[in-house]
Amino acid sequence: MTALHEYQRLEARGLWRESAEAQRREVVVSLGDATLILTDANDRPLAHWSLAAIERLDTGAHPALYSPDGLEDETLELPEDEQEMIRAIERVRRAVEGRRPRPGRLRFGLIGATLVAALALAVFWLPGALARHALTVVPMVKREAIGEALMERLHKVTGPACADRDGQRALDRLARRLPGVSGPPELHVMRDGVRGAAHLPGGIILLNQSVVEDTSDPDVVAGYIIAEQARARLSDPLGDVLEAAGVAATVRLLTTGALPEDALDSYAHTILTEPPVPVADNVLLSGFEAQGVRSSPYAYARDISGEDTVGLIEADPHAGGTTEPVLSDSDWLRLQAICER
Repeated sequence: MTALHEYQRLEARGLWRESAEAQRREVVVSLGDATLILTDANDRPLAHWSLAAIERLDTGAHPALYSPDGLEDETLELPEDEQEMIRAIERVRRAVEGRRPRPGRLRFGLIGATLVAALALAVFWLPGALARHALTVVPMVKREAIGEALMERLHKVTGPACADRDGQRALDRLARRLPGVSGPPELHVMRDGVRGAAHLPGGIILLNQSVVEDTSDPDVVAGYIIAEQARARLSDPLGDVLEAAGVAATVRLLTTGALPEDALDSYAHTILTEPPVPVADNVLLSGFEAQGVRSSPYAYARDISGEDTVGLIEADPHAGGTTEPVLSDSDWLRLQAICER
């Protein structure tokens, strides 16, 4: 999504609260291509909100109160005299809402169109073509629901995700530091079961506890996240699920909006047992460069000798250091303690 061209240089003053317990602080609000950017008085970025996910908590009231997810933990107040910014945000929100599929219309439309086409062309319809069609019509909210359903099944093996409150806040800040194509990923640290890291539909990335605890450098954790983001770009996570689930499961998703329970169970097992798909060094290096993260700490974490990851070491795009650290020292300590409770 692209913000309205006439608002490309629009800025406003607002009051930002990072969490329910935090004090409000004055910020500068800028409208980017796909995000709302919050900076402090020294032009240091504090948060990036996906324009597609912004919700208004006090419709029609002033000051205008917004949240990046509608949960009211993190909020932004825009005073009544910042009408131009408020109007811009509302235009973008209306545009997003207009494009959002209506559950009933999506279901009945897909039932009719898909079943008629499947019956007429059953002999010629290739499973791959059907899966590609599904990837074009299944909305993000449904991808997120599938990812959460897989998480529930993984919990039977991995146990629940580590949930220390301070550690989770640090993890959320790390997610905002490393946004993906659709915004910040949803990060979880698992005590067991996951091989290093894994990704699910809906922007969910799972990290093994050892990835966080057995290193002294947060760039290593960032490296695992960047690698999973690269895998998700190379192969659509929902496409991987549908390929494993088969044609019948894909048709069920298109007609009912849900995948069969046994297909979800089977793919959850696949996540935990199959090794991650290799990613070429040039693809990984592109991700490290774009995110402003050193690649060599991740390379040595994968192979302490550096022999198998020499390409990531010698071509480190930020070997001299970066201007923006992955996490502050205090947040890094909190993140490493996320599984202690």
